[in-house]
Order: sequence, then C-alpha cells, then structure tokens
Amino acid sequence: MTGDRPHPSVLDADERVSPSRRTLEGVVGIPATEGNRVTVLRNGYEIFPAMLDAIRGAERTIDFLTFVYWKGEIGTEMAEALCRRAKAGARVRVLLDAWGSRPIEPRLVDDMIECGVHLRWFRPLRRLRLGEVNHRTHRKVLVVDESVAFTGGVGISDLWNGDARNEHEWRDTHFKIEGPAVDGLRAAFLDNWAETDQAIFEAEFDRFPTQLALGQSVIQCVRGASSAGGSDLASVFRTLLQLAQRQLRVTTAYFVPDDDLTQRLCDAATRGVRVQILLPGPFADKRFVQLAAEVDYAGLIESGVELWNFQPSMMHAKIMTVDGLVANVGSANFNNRSLHFDEEINMVIFDPSVVDTLDRHFDSDLERSVRIDPRRWKRRPLLQRLKERLVAPLRGVS
Repeated sequence: MTGDRPHPSVLDADERVSPSRRTLEGVVGIPATEGNRVTVLRNGYEIFPAMLDAIRGAERTIDFLTFVYWKGEIGTEMAEALCRRAKAGARVRVLLDAWGSRPIEPRLVDDMIECGVHLRWFRPLRRLRLGEVNHRTHRKVLVVDESVAFTGGVGISDLWNGDARNEHEWRDTHFKIEGPAVDGLRAAFLDNWAETDQAIFEAEFDRFPTQLALGQSVIQCVRGASSAGGSDLASVFRTLLQLAQRQLRVTTAYFVPDDDLTQRLCDAATRGVRVQILLPGPFADKRFVQLAAEVDYAGLIESGVELWNFQPSMMHAKIMTVDGLVANVGSANFNNRSLHFDEEINMVIFDPSVVDTLDRHFDSDLERSVRIDPRRWKRRPLLQRLKERLVAPLRGVS
C-alpha cells in the first residue's frame, strides 16, 4: 500500500534519531543544536596535532580547560604554543584542575604567566575546603576563536602520544567540533572559569558570534556537576540504557556503575539488546578501580552482558553508542565519580554517520581485546574474590 511506512533501514537519519533526541531533550531539558561538523580524532597521533594546529592558528581567543597536565614533551609543546599566541596578542585563558594537574612542570606555569596567559587553578588544594577536595573538574575543553572546540578523554601527557601500539601509548578518542555546539562546550569552560575569575567575558575579545551550520550532526551538550542527588549527566546515561533496542556499546576507562546502572545494563541484555562493554585490560592504570567493579561482573555476565579487556595499552576512551544512531561521548566515565562527584562535559551526538565511525573503531578495538569467559570467571581464585570484597566499599567514590 502507498500509505505504508518505509522499512526503518530506508528512513532518513533525522527520522530515525528523532525519538531518541526528543526523549533526551525532554528528560534533561537541554535542546540539541543542528548543523554541527564532527571530526573524530583517534589516539594522540591524530589528537595532539589537531589541537596544536588550532592553537597556533588562533587570532583572538583561546580557552583551555583540562584535568590532566603532566610533565613531558607534549606538555612543553602545548605551553610553548599557548605562549606564542599570548605574545601575539590573543587572549589566552588556561584553567587547570589543582589535583589532576599537580605534576605539571612549574617552569611551564611560570612561562605561561610571564607570556601573558591568564592561568588559574580550579579549587586549589591549599584552601583545604572539605566540600571541594573530592569534587574536581574532570572536563577537557579547548575553544579557539569562539568557532572551533575540542573535547573528549585525552589529557596533556606523553602517555597519550602515539597510536595505542603498546603499553606506553594510551588508547583514547577526542572530538573536534564546529558549529552551534561550540557554544555548549565554551559554556562548560566558563562554568568552571567563573569560580576562579570575576571576568567571565570581555567585550574586547568575546563576540559571541552566531555559529554557522557547517555539518549534519545534531548535538546535545550536557554538563555534569558535583551534586548530592542525581545529575543531568546521570539522567543521560540512564535514559540511553533504557532506549537501547538492538545494540549497546560502552567503552570506558573506569567502570564502576551504581546498582541502578548495573540493573539497567542487565535489563537491556535480558530484553535482547546486545550489550558489549570494553574495558582496560592488563595495563589498567588503576587496578583498585577494576577490582571495585569486578564484584558485579558475575551478575552482568549471567544476564548476557559481554565484558571485554583491551590488551595492547591502557584504554582511556569514554564512548557509548546506541543502536547505531546515537553516541554519548566526552569526559565522563561509566562510574559514580563522573556522574556525581566531578565536573564533566559530554556530548550526545545524533548522527548515524558519526556513530558508524565510532562503531568501526569499537570493532577494531575488539580485535585486540579478550572477552571475559563466563566459565573461567566463575572459577576465579579465592584470593581474587577476597580482593574484590576488600575494595567493594570504594565503589561509591570510584
């Protein structure tokens, strides 16, 4: 019949993603923006050159926020690039988390300040305010000339250099964004910057231009903030798990879901969704976080959830894809800390073409991963079970 709806496979992208978009807009109350261009950057050998090129080409403004800024060649190169633009007359603002960026070389801090970089520390440890110590900014945001932005999982450290070929080259994904969603990422920077400086914007530099439509991606920017109860970001995670109908893929560096998220993962697998979770393997940088999660592996595996361990290096990416249509990406891990303790920024990308790229990367990563065998897991040693129980009390803050 001519009035029959076409098969879902031939529906256009907008019609296929519309139900998910409207659900998430209704749940968190944040409208998505259209006309964005997304460039997926895989591993340091793609990520750092793209960020440095943007910085070196800056004409008016650079806003840079990160949790990790450690010693090494990439940290030096980044500081030198920021200094050159500040000397050239651009306004350069750098915001470093006081805990995560402690290992930065002091000379780099001095150099940037001397060159005119406006450098601030987010929640300095010397203040000893108990309400702040355990609540950090884990956001990674770079915005250049109010027109191009970067976000994702990468920190400023030589650990991210290379292409995840061995344990010295971490696996991660970052995103270059052009279009209206740049405003949402800049707002995440300004949200944290406002704690450190009264000048949120300056008429001399900040124009707040109308963002041009440069691509086809629809993006919803969602900030996660430390809070006593729920958060918008937690609502995004829970909603996506409930929306999944066919396929759910999660890549995360630190997997310590609370009871509700764990149950939603099990429920999805039980109703027929193929749930695959890709986690760090032998080169995990925080073994205690692995142990904190492993106490719940049995229930997940029994429900049909596939758990995989990445073998070549530390897996640090933070990506969720749903049914080949929607991606949830950014700085947040699949854990209680990201959803309730730390400041985060994520993007929900409604674009099957971007999701297809991320799913192909996931498939490639699985080829270098090992699935946890249900039978072997049941027979794991008593010592392993004891360690899991000992670390279990840390689940709430991991």
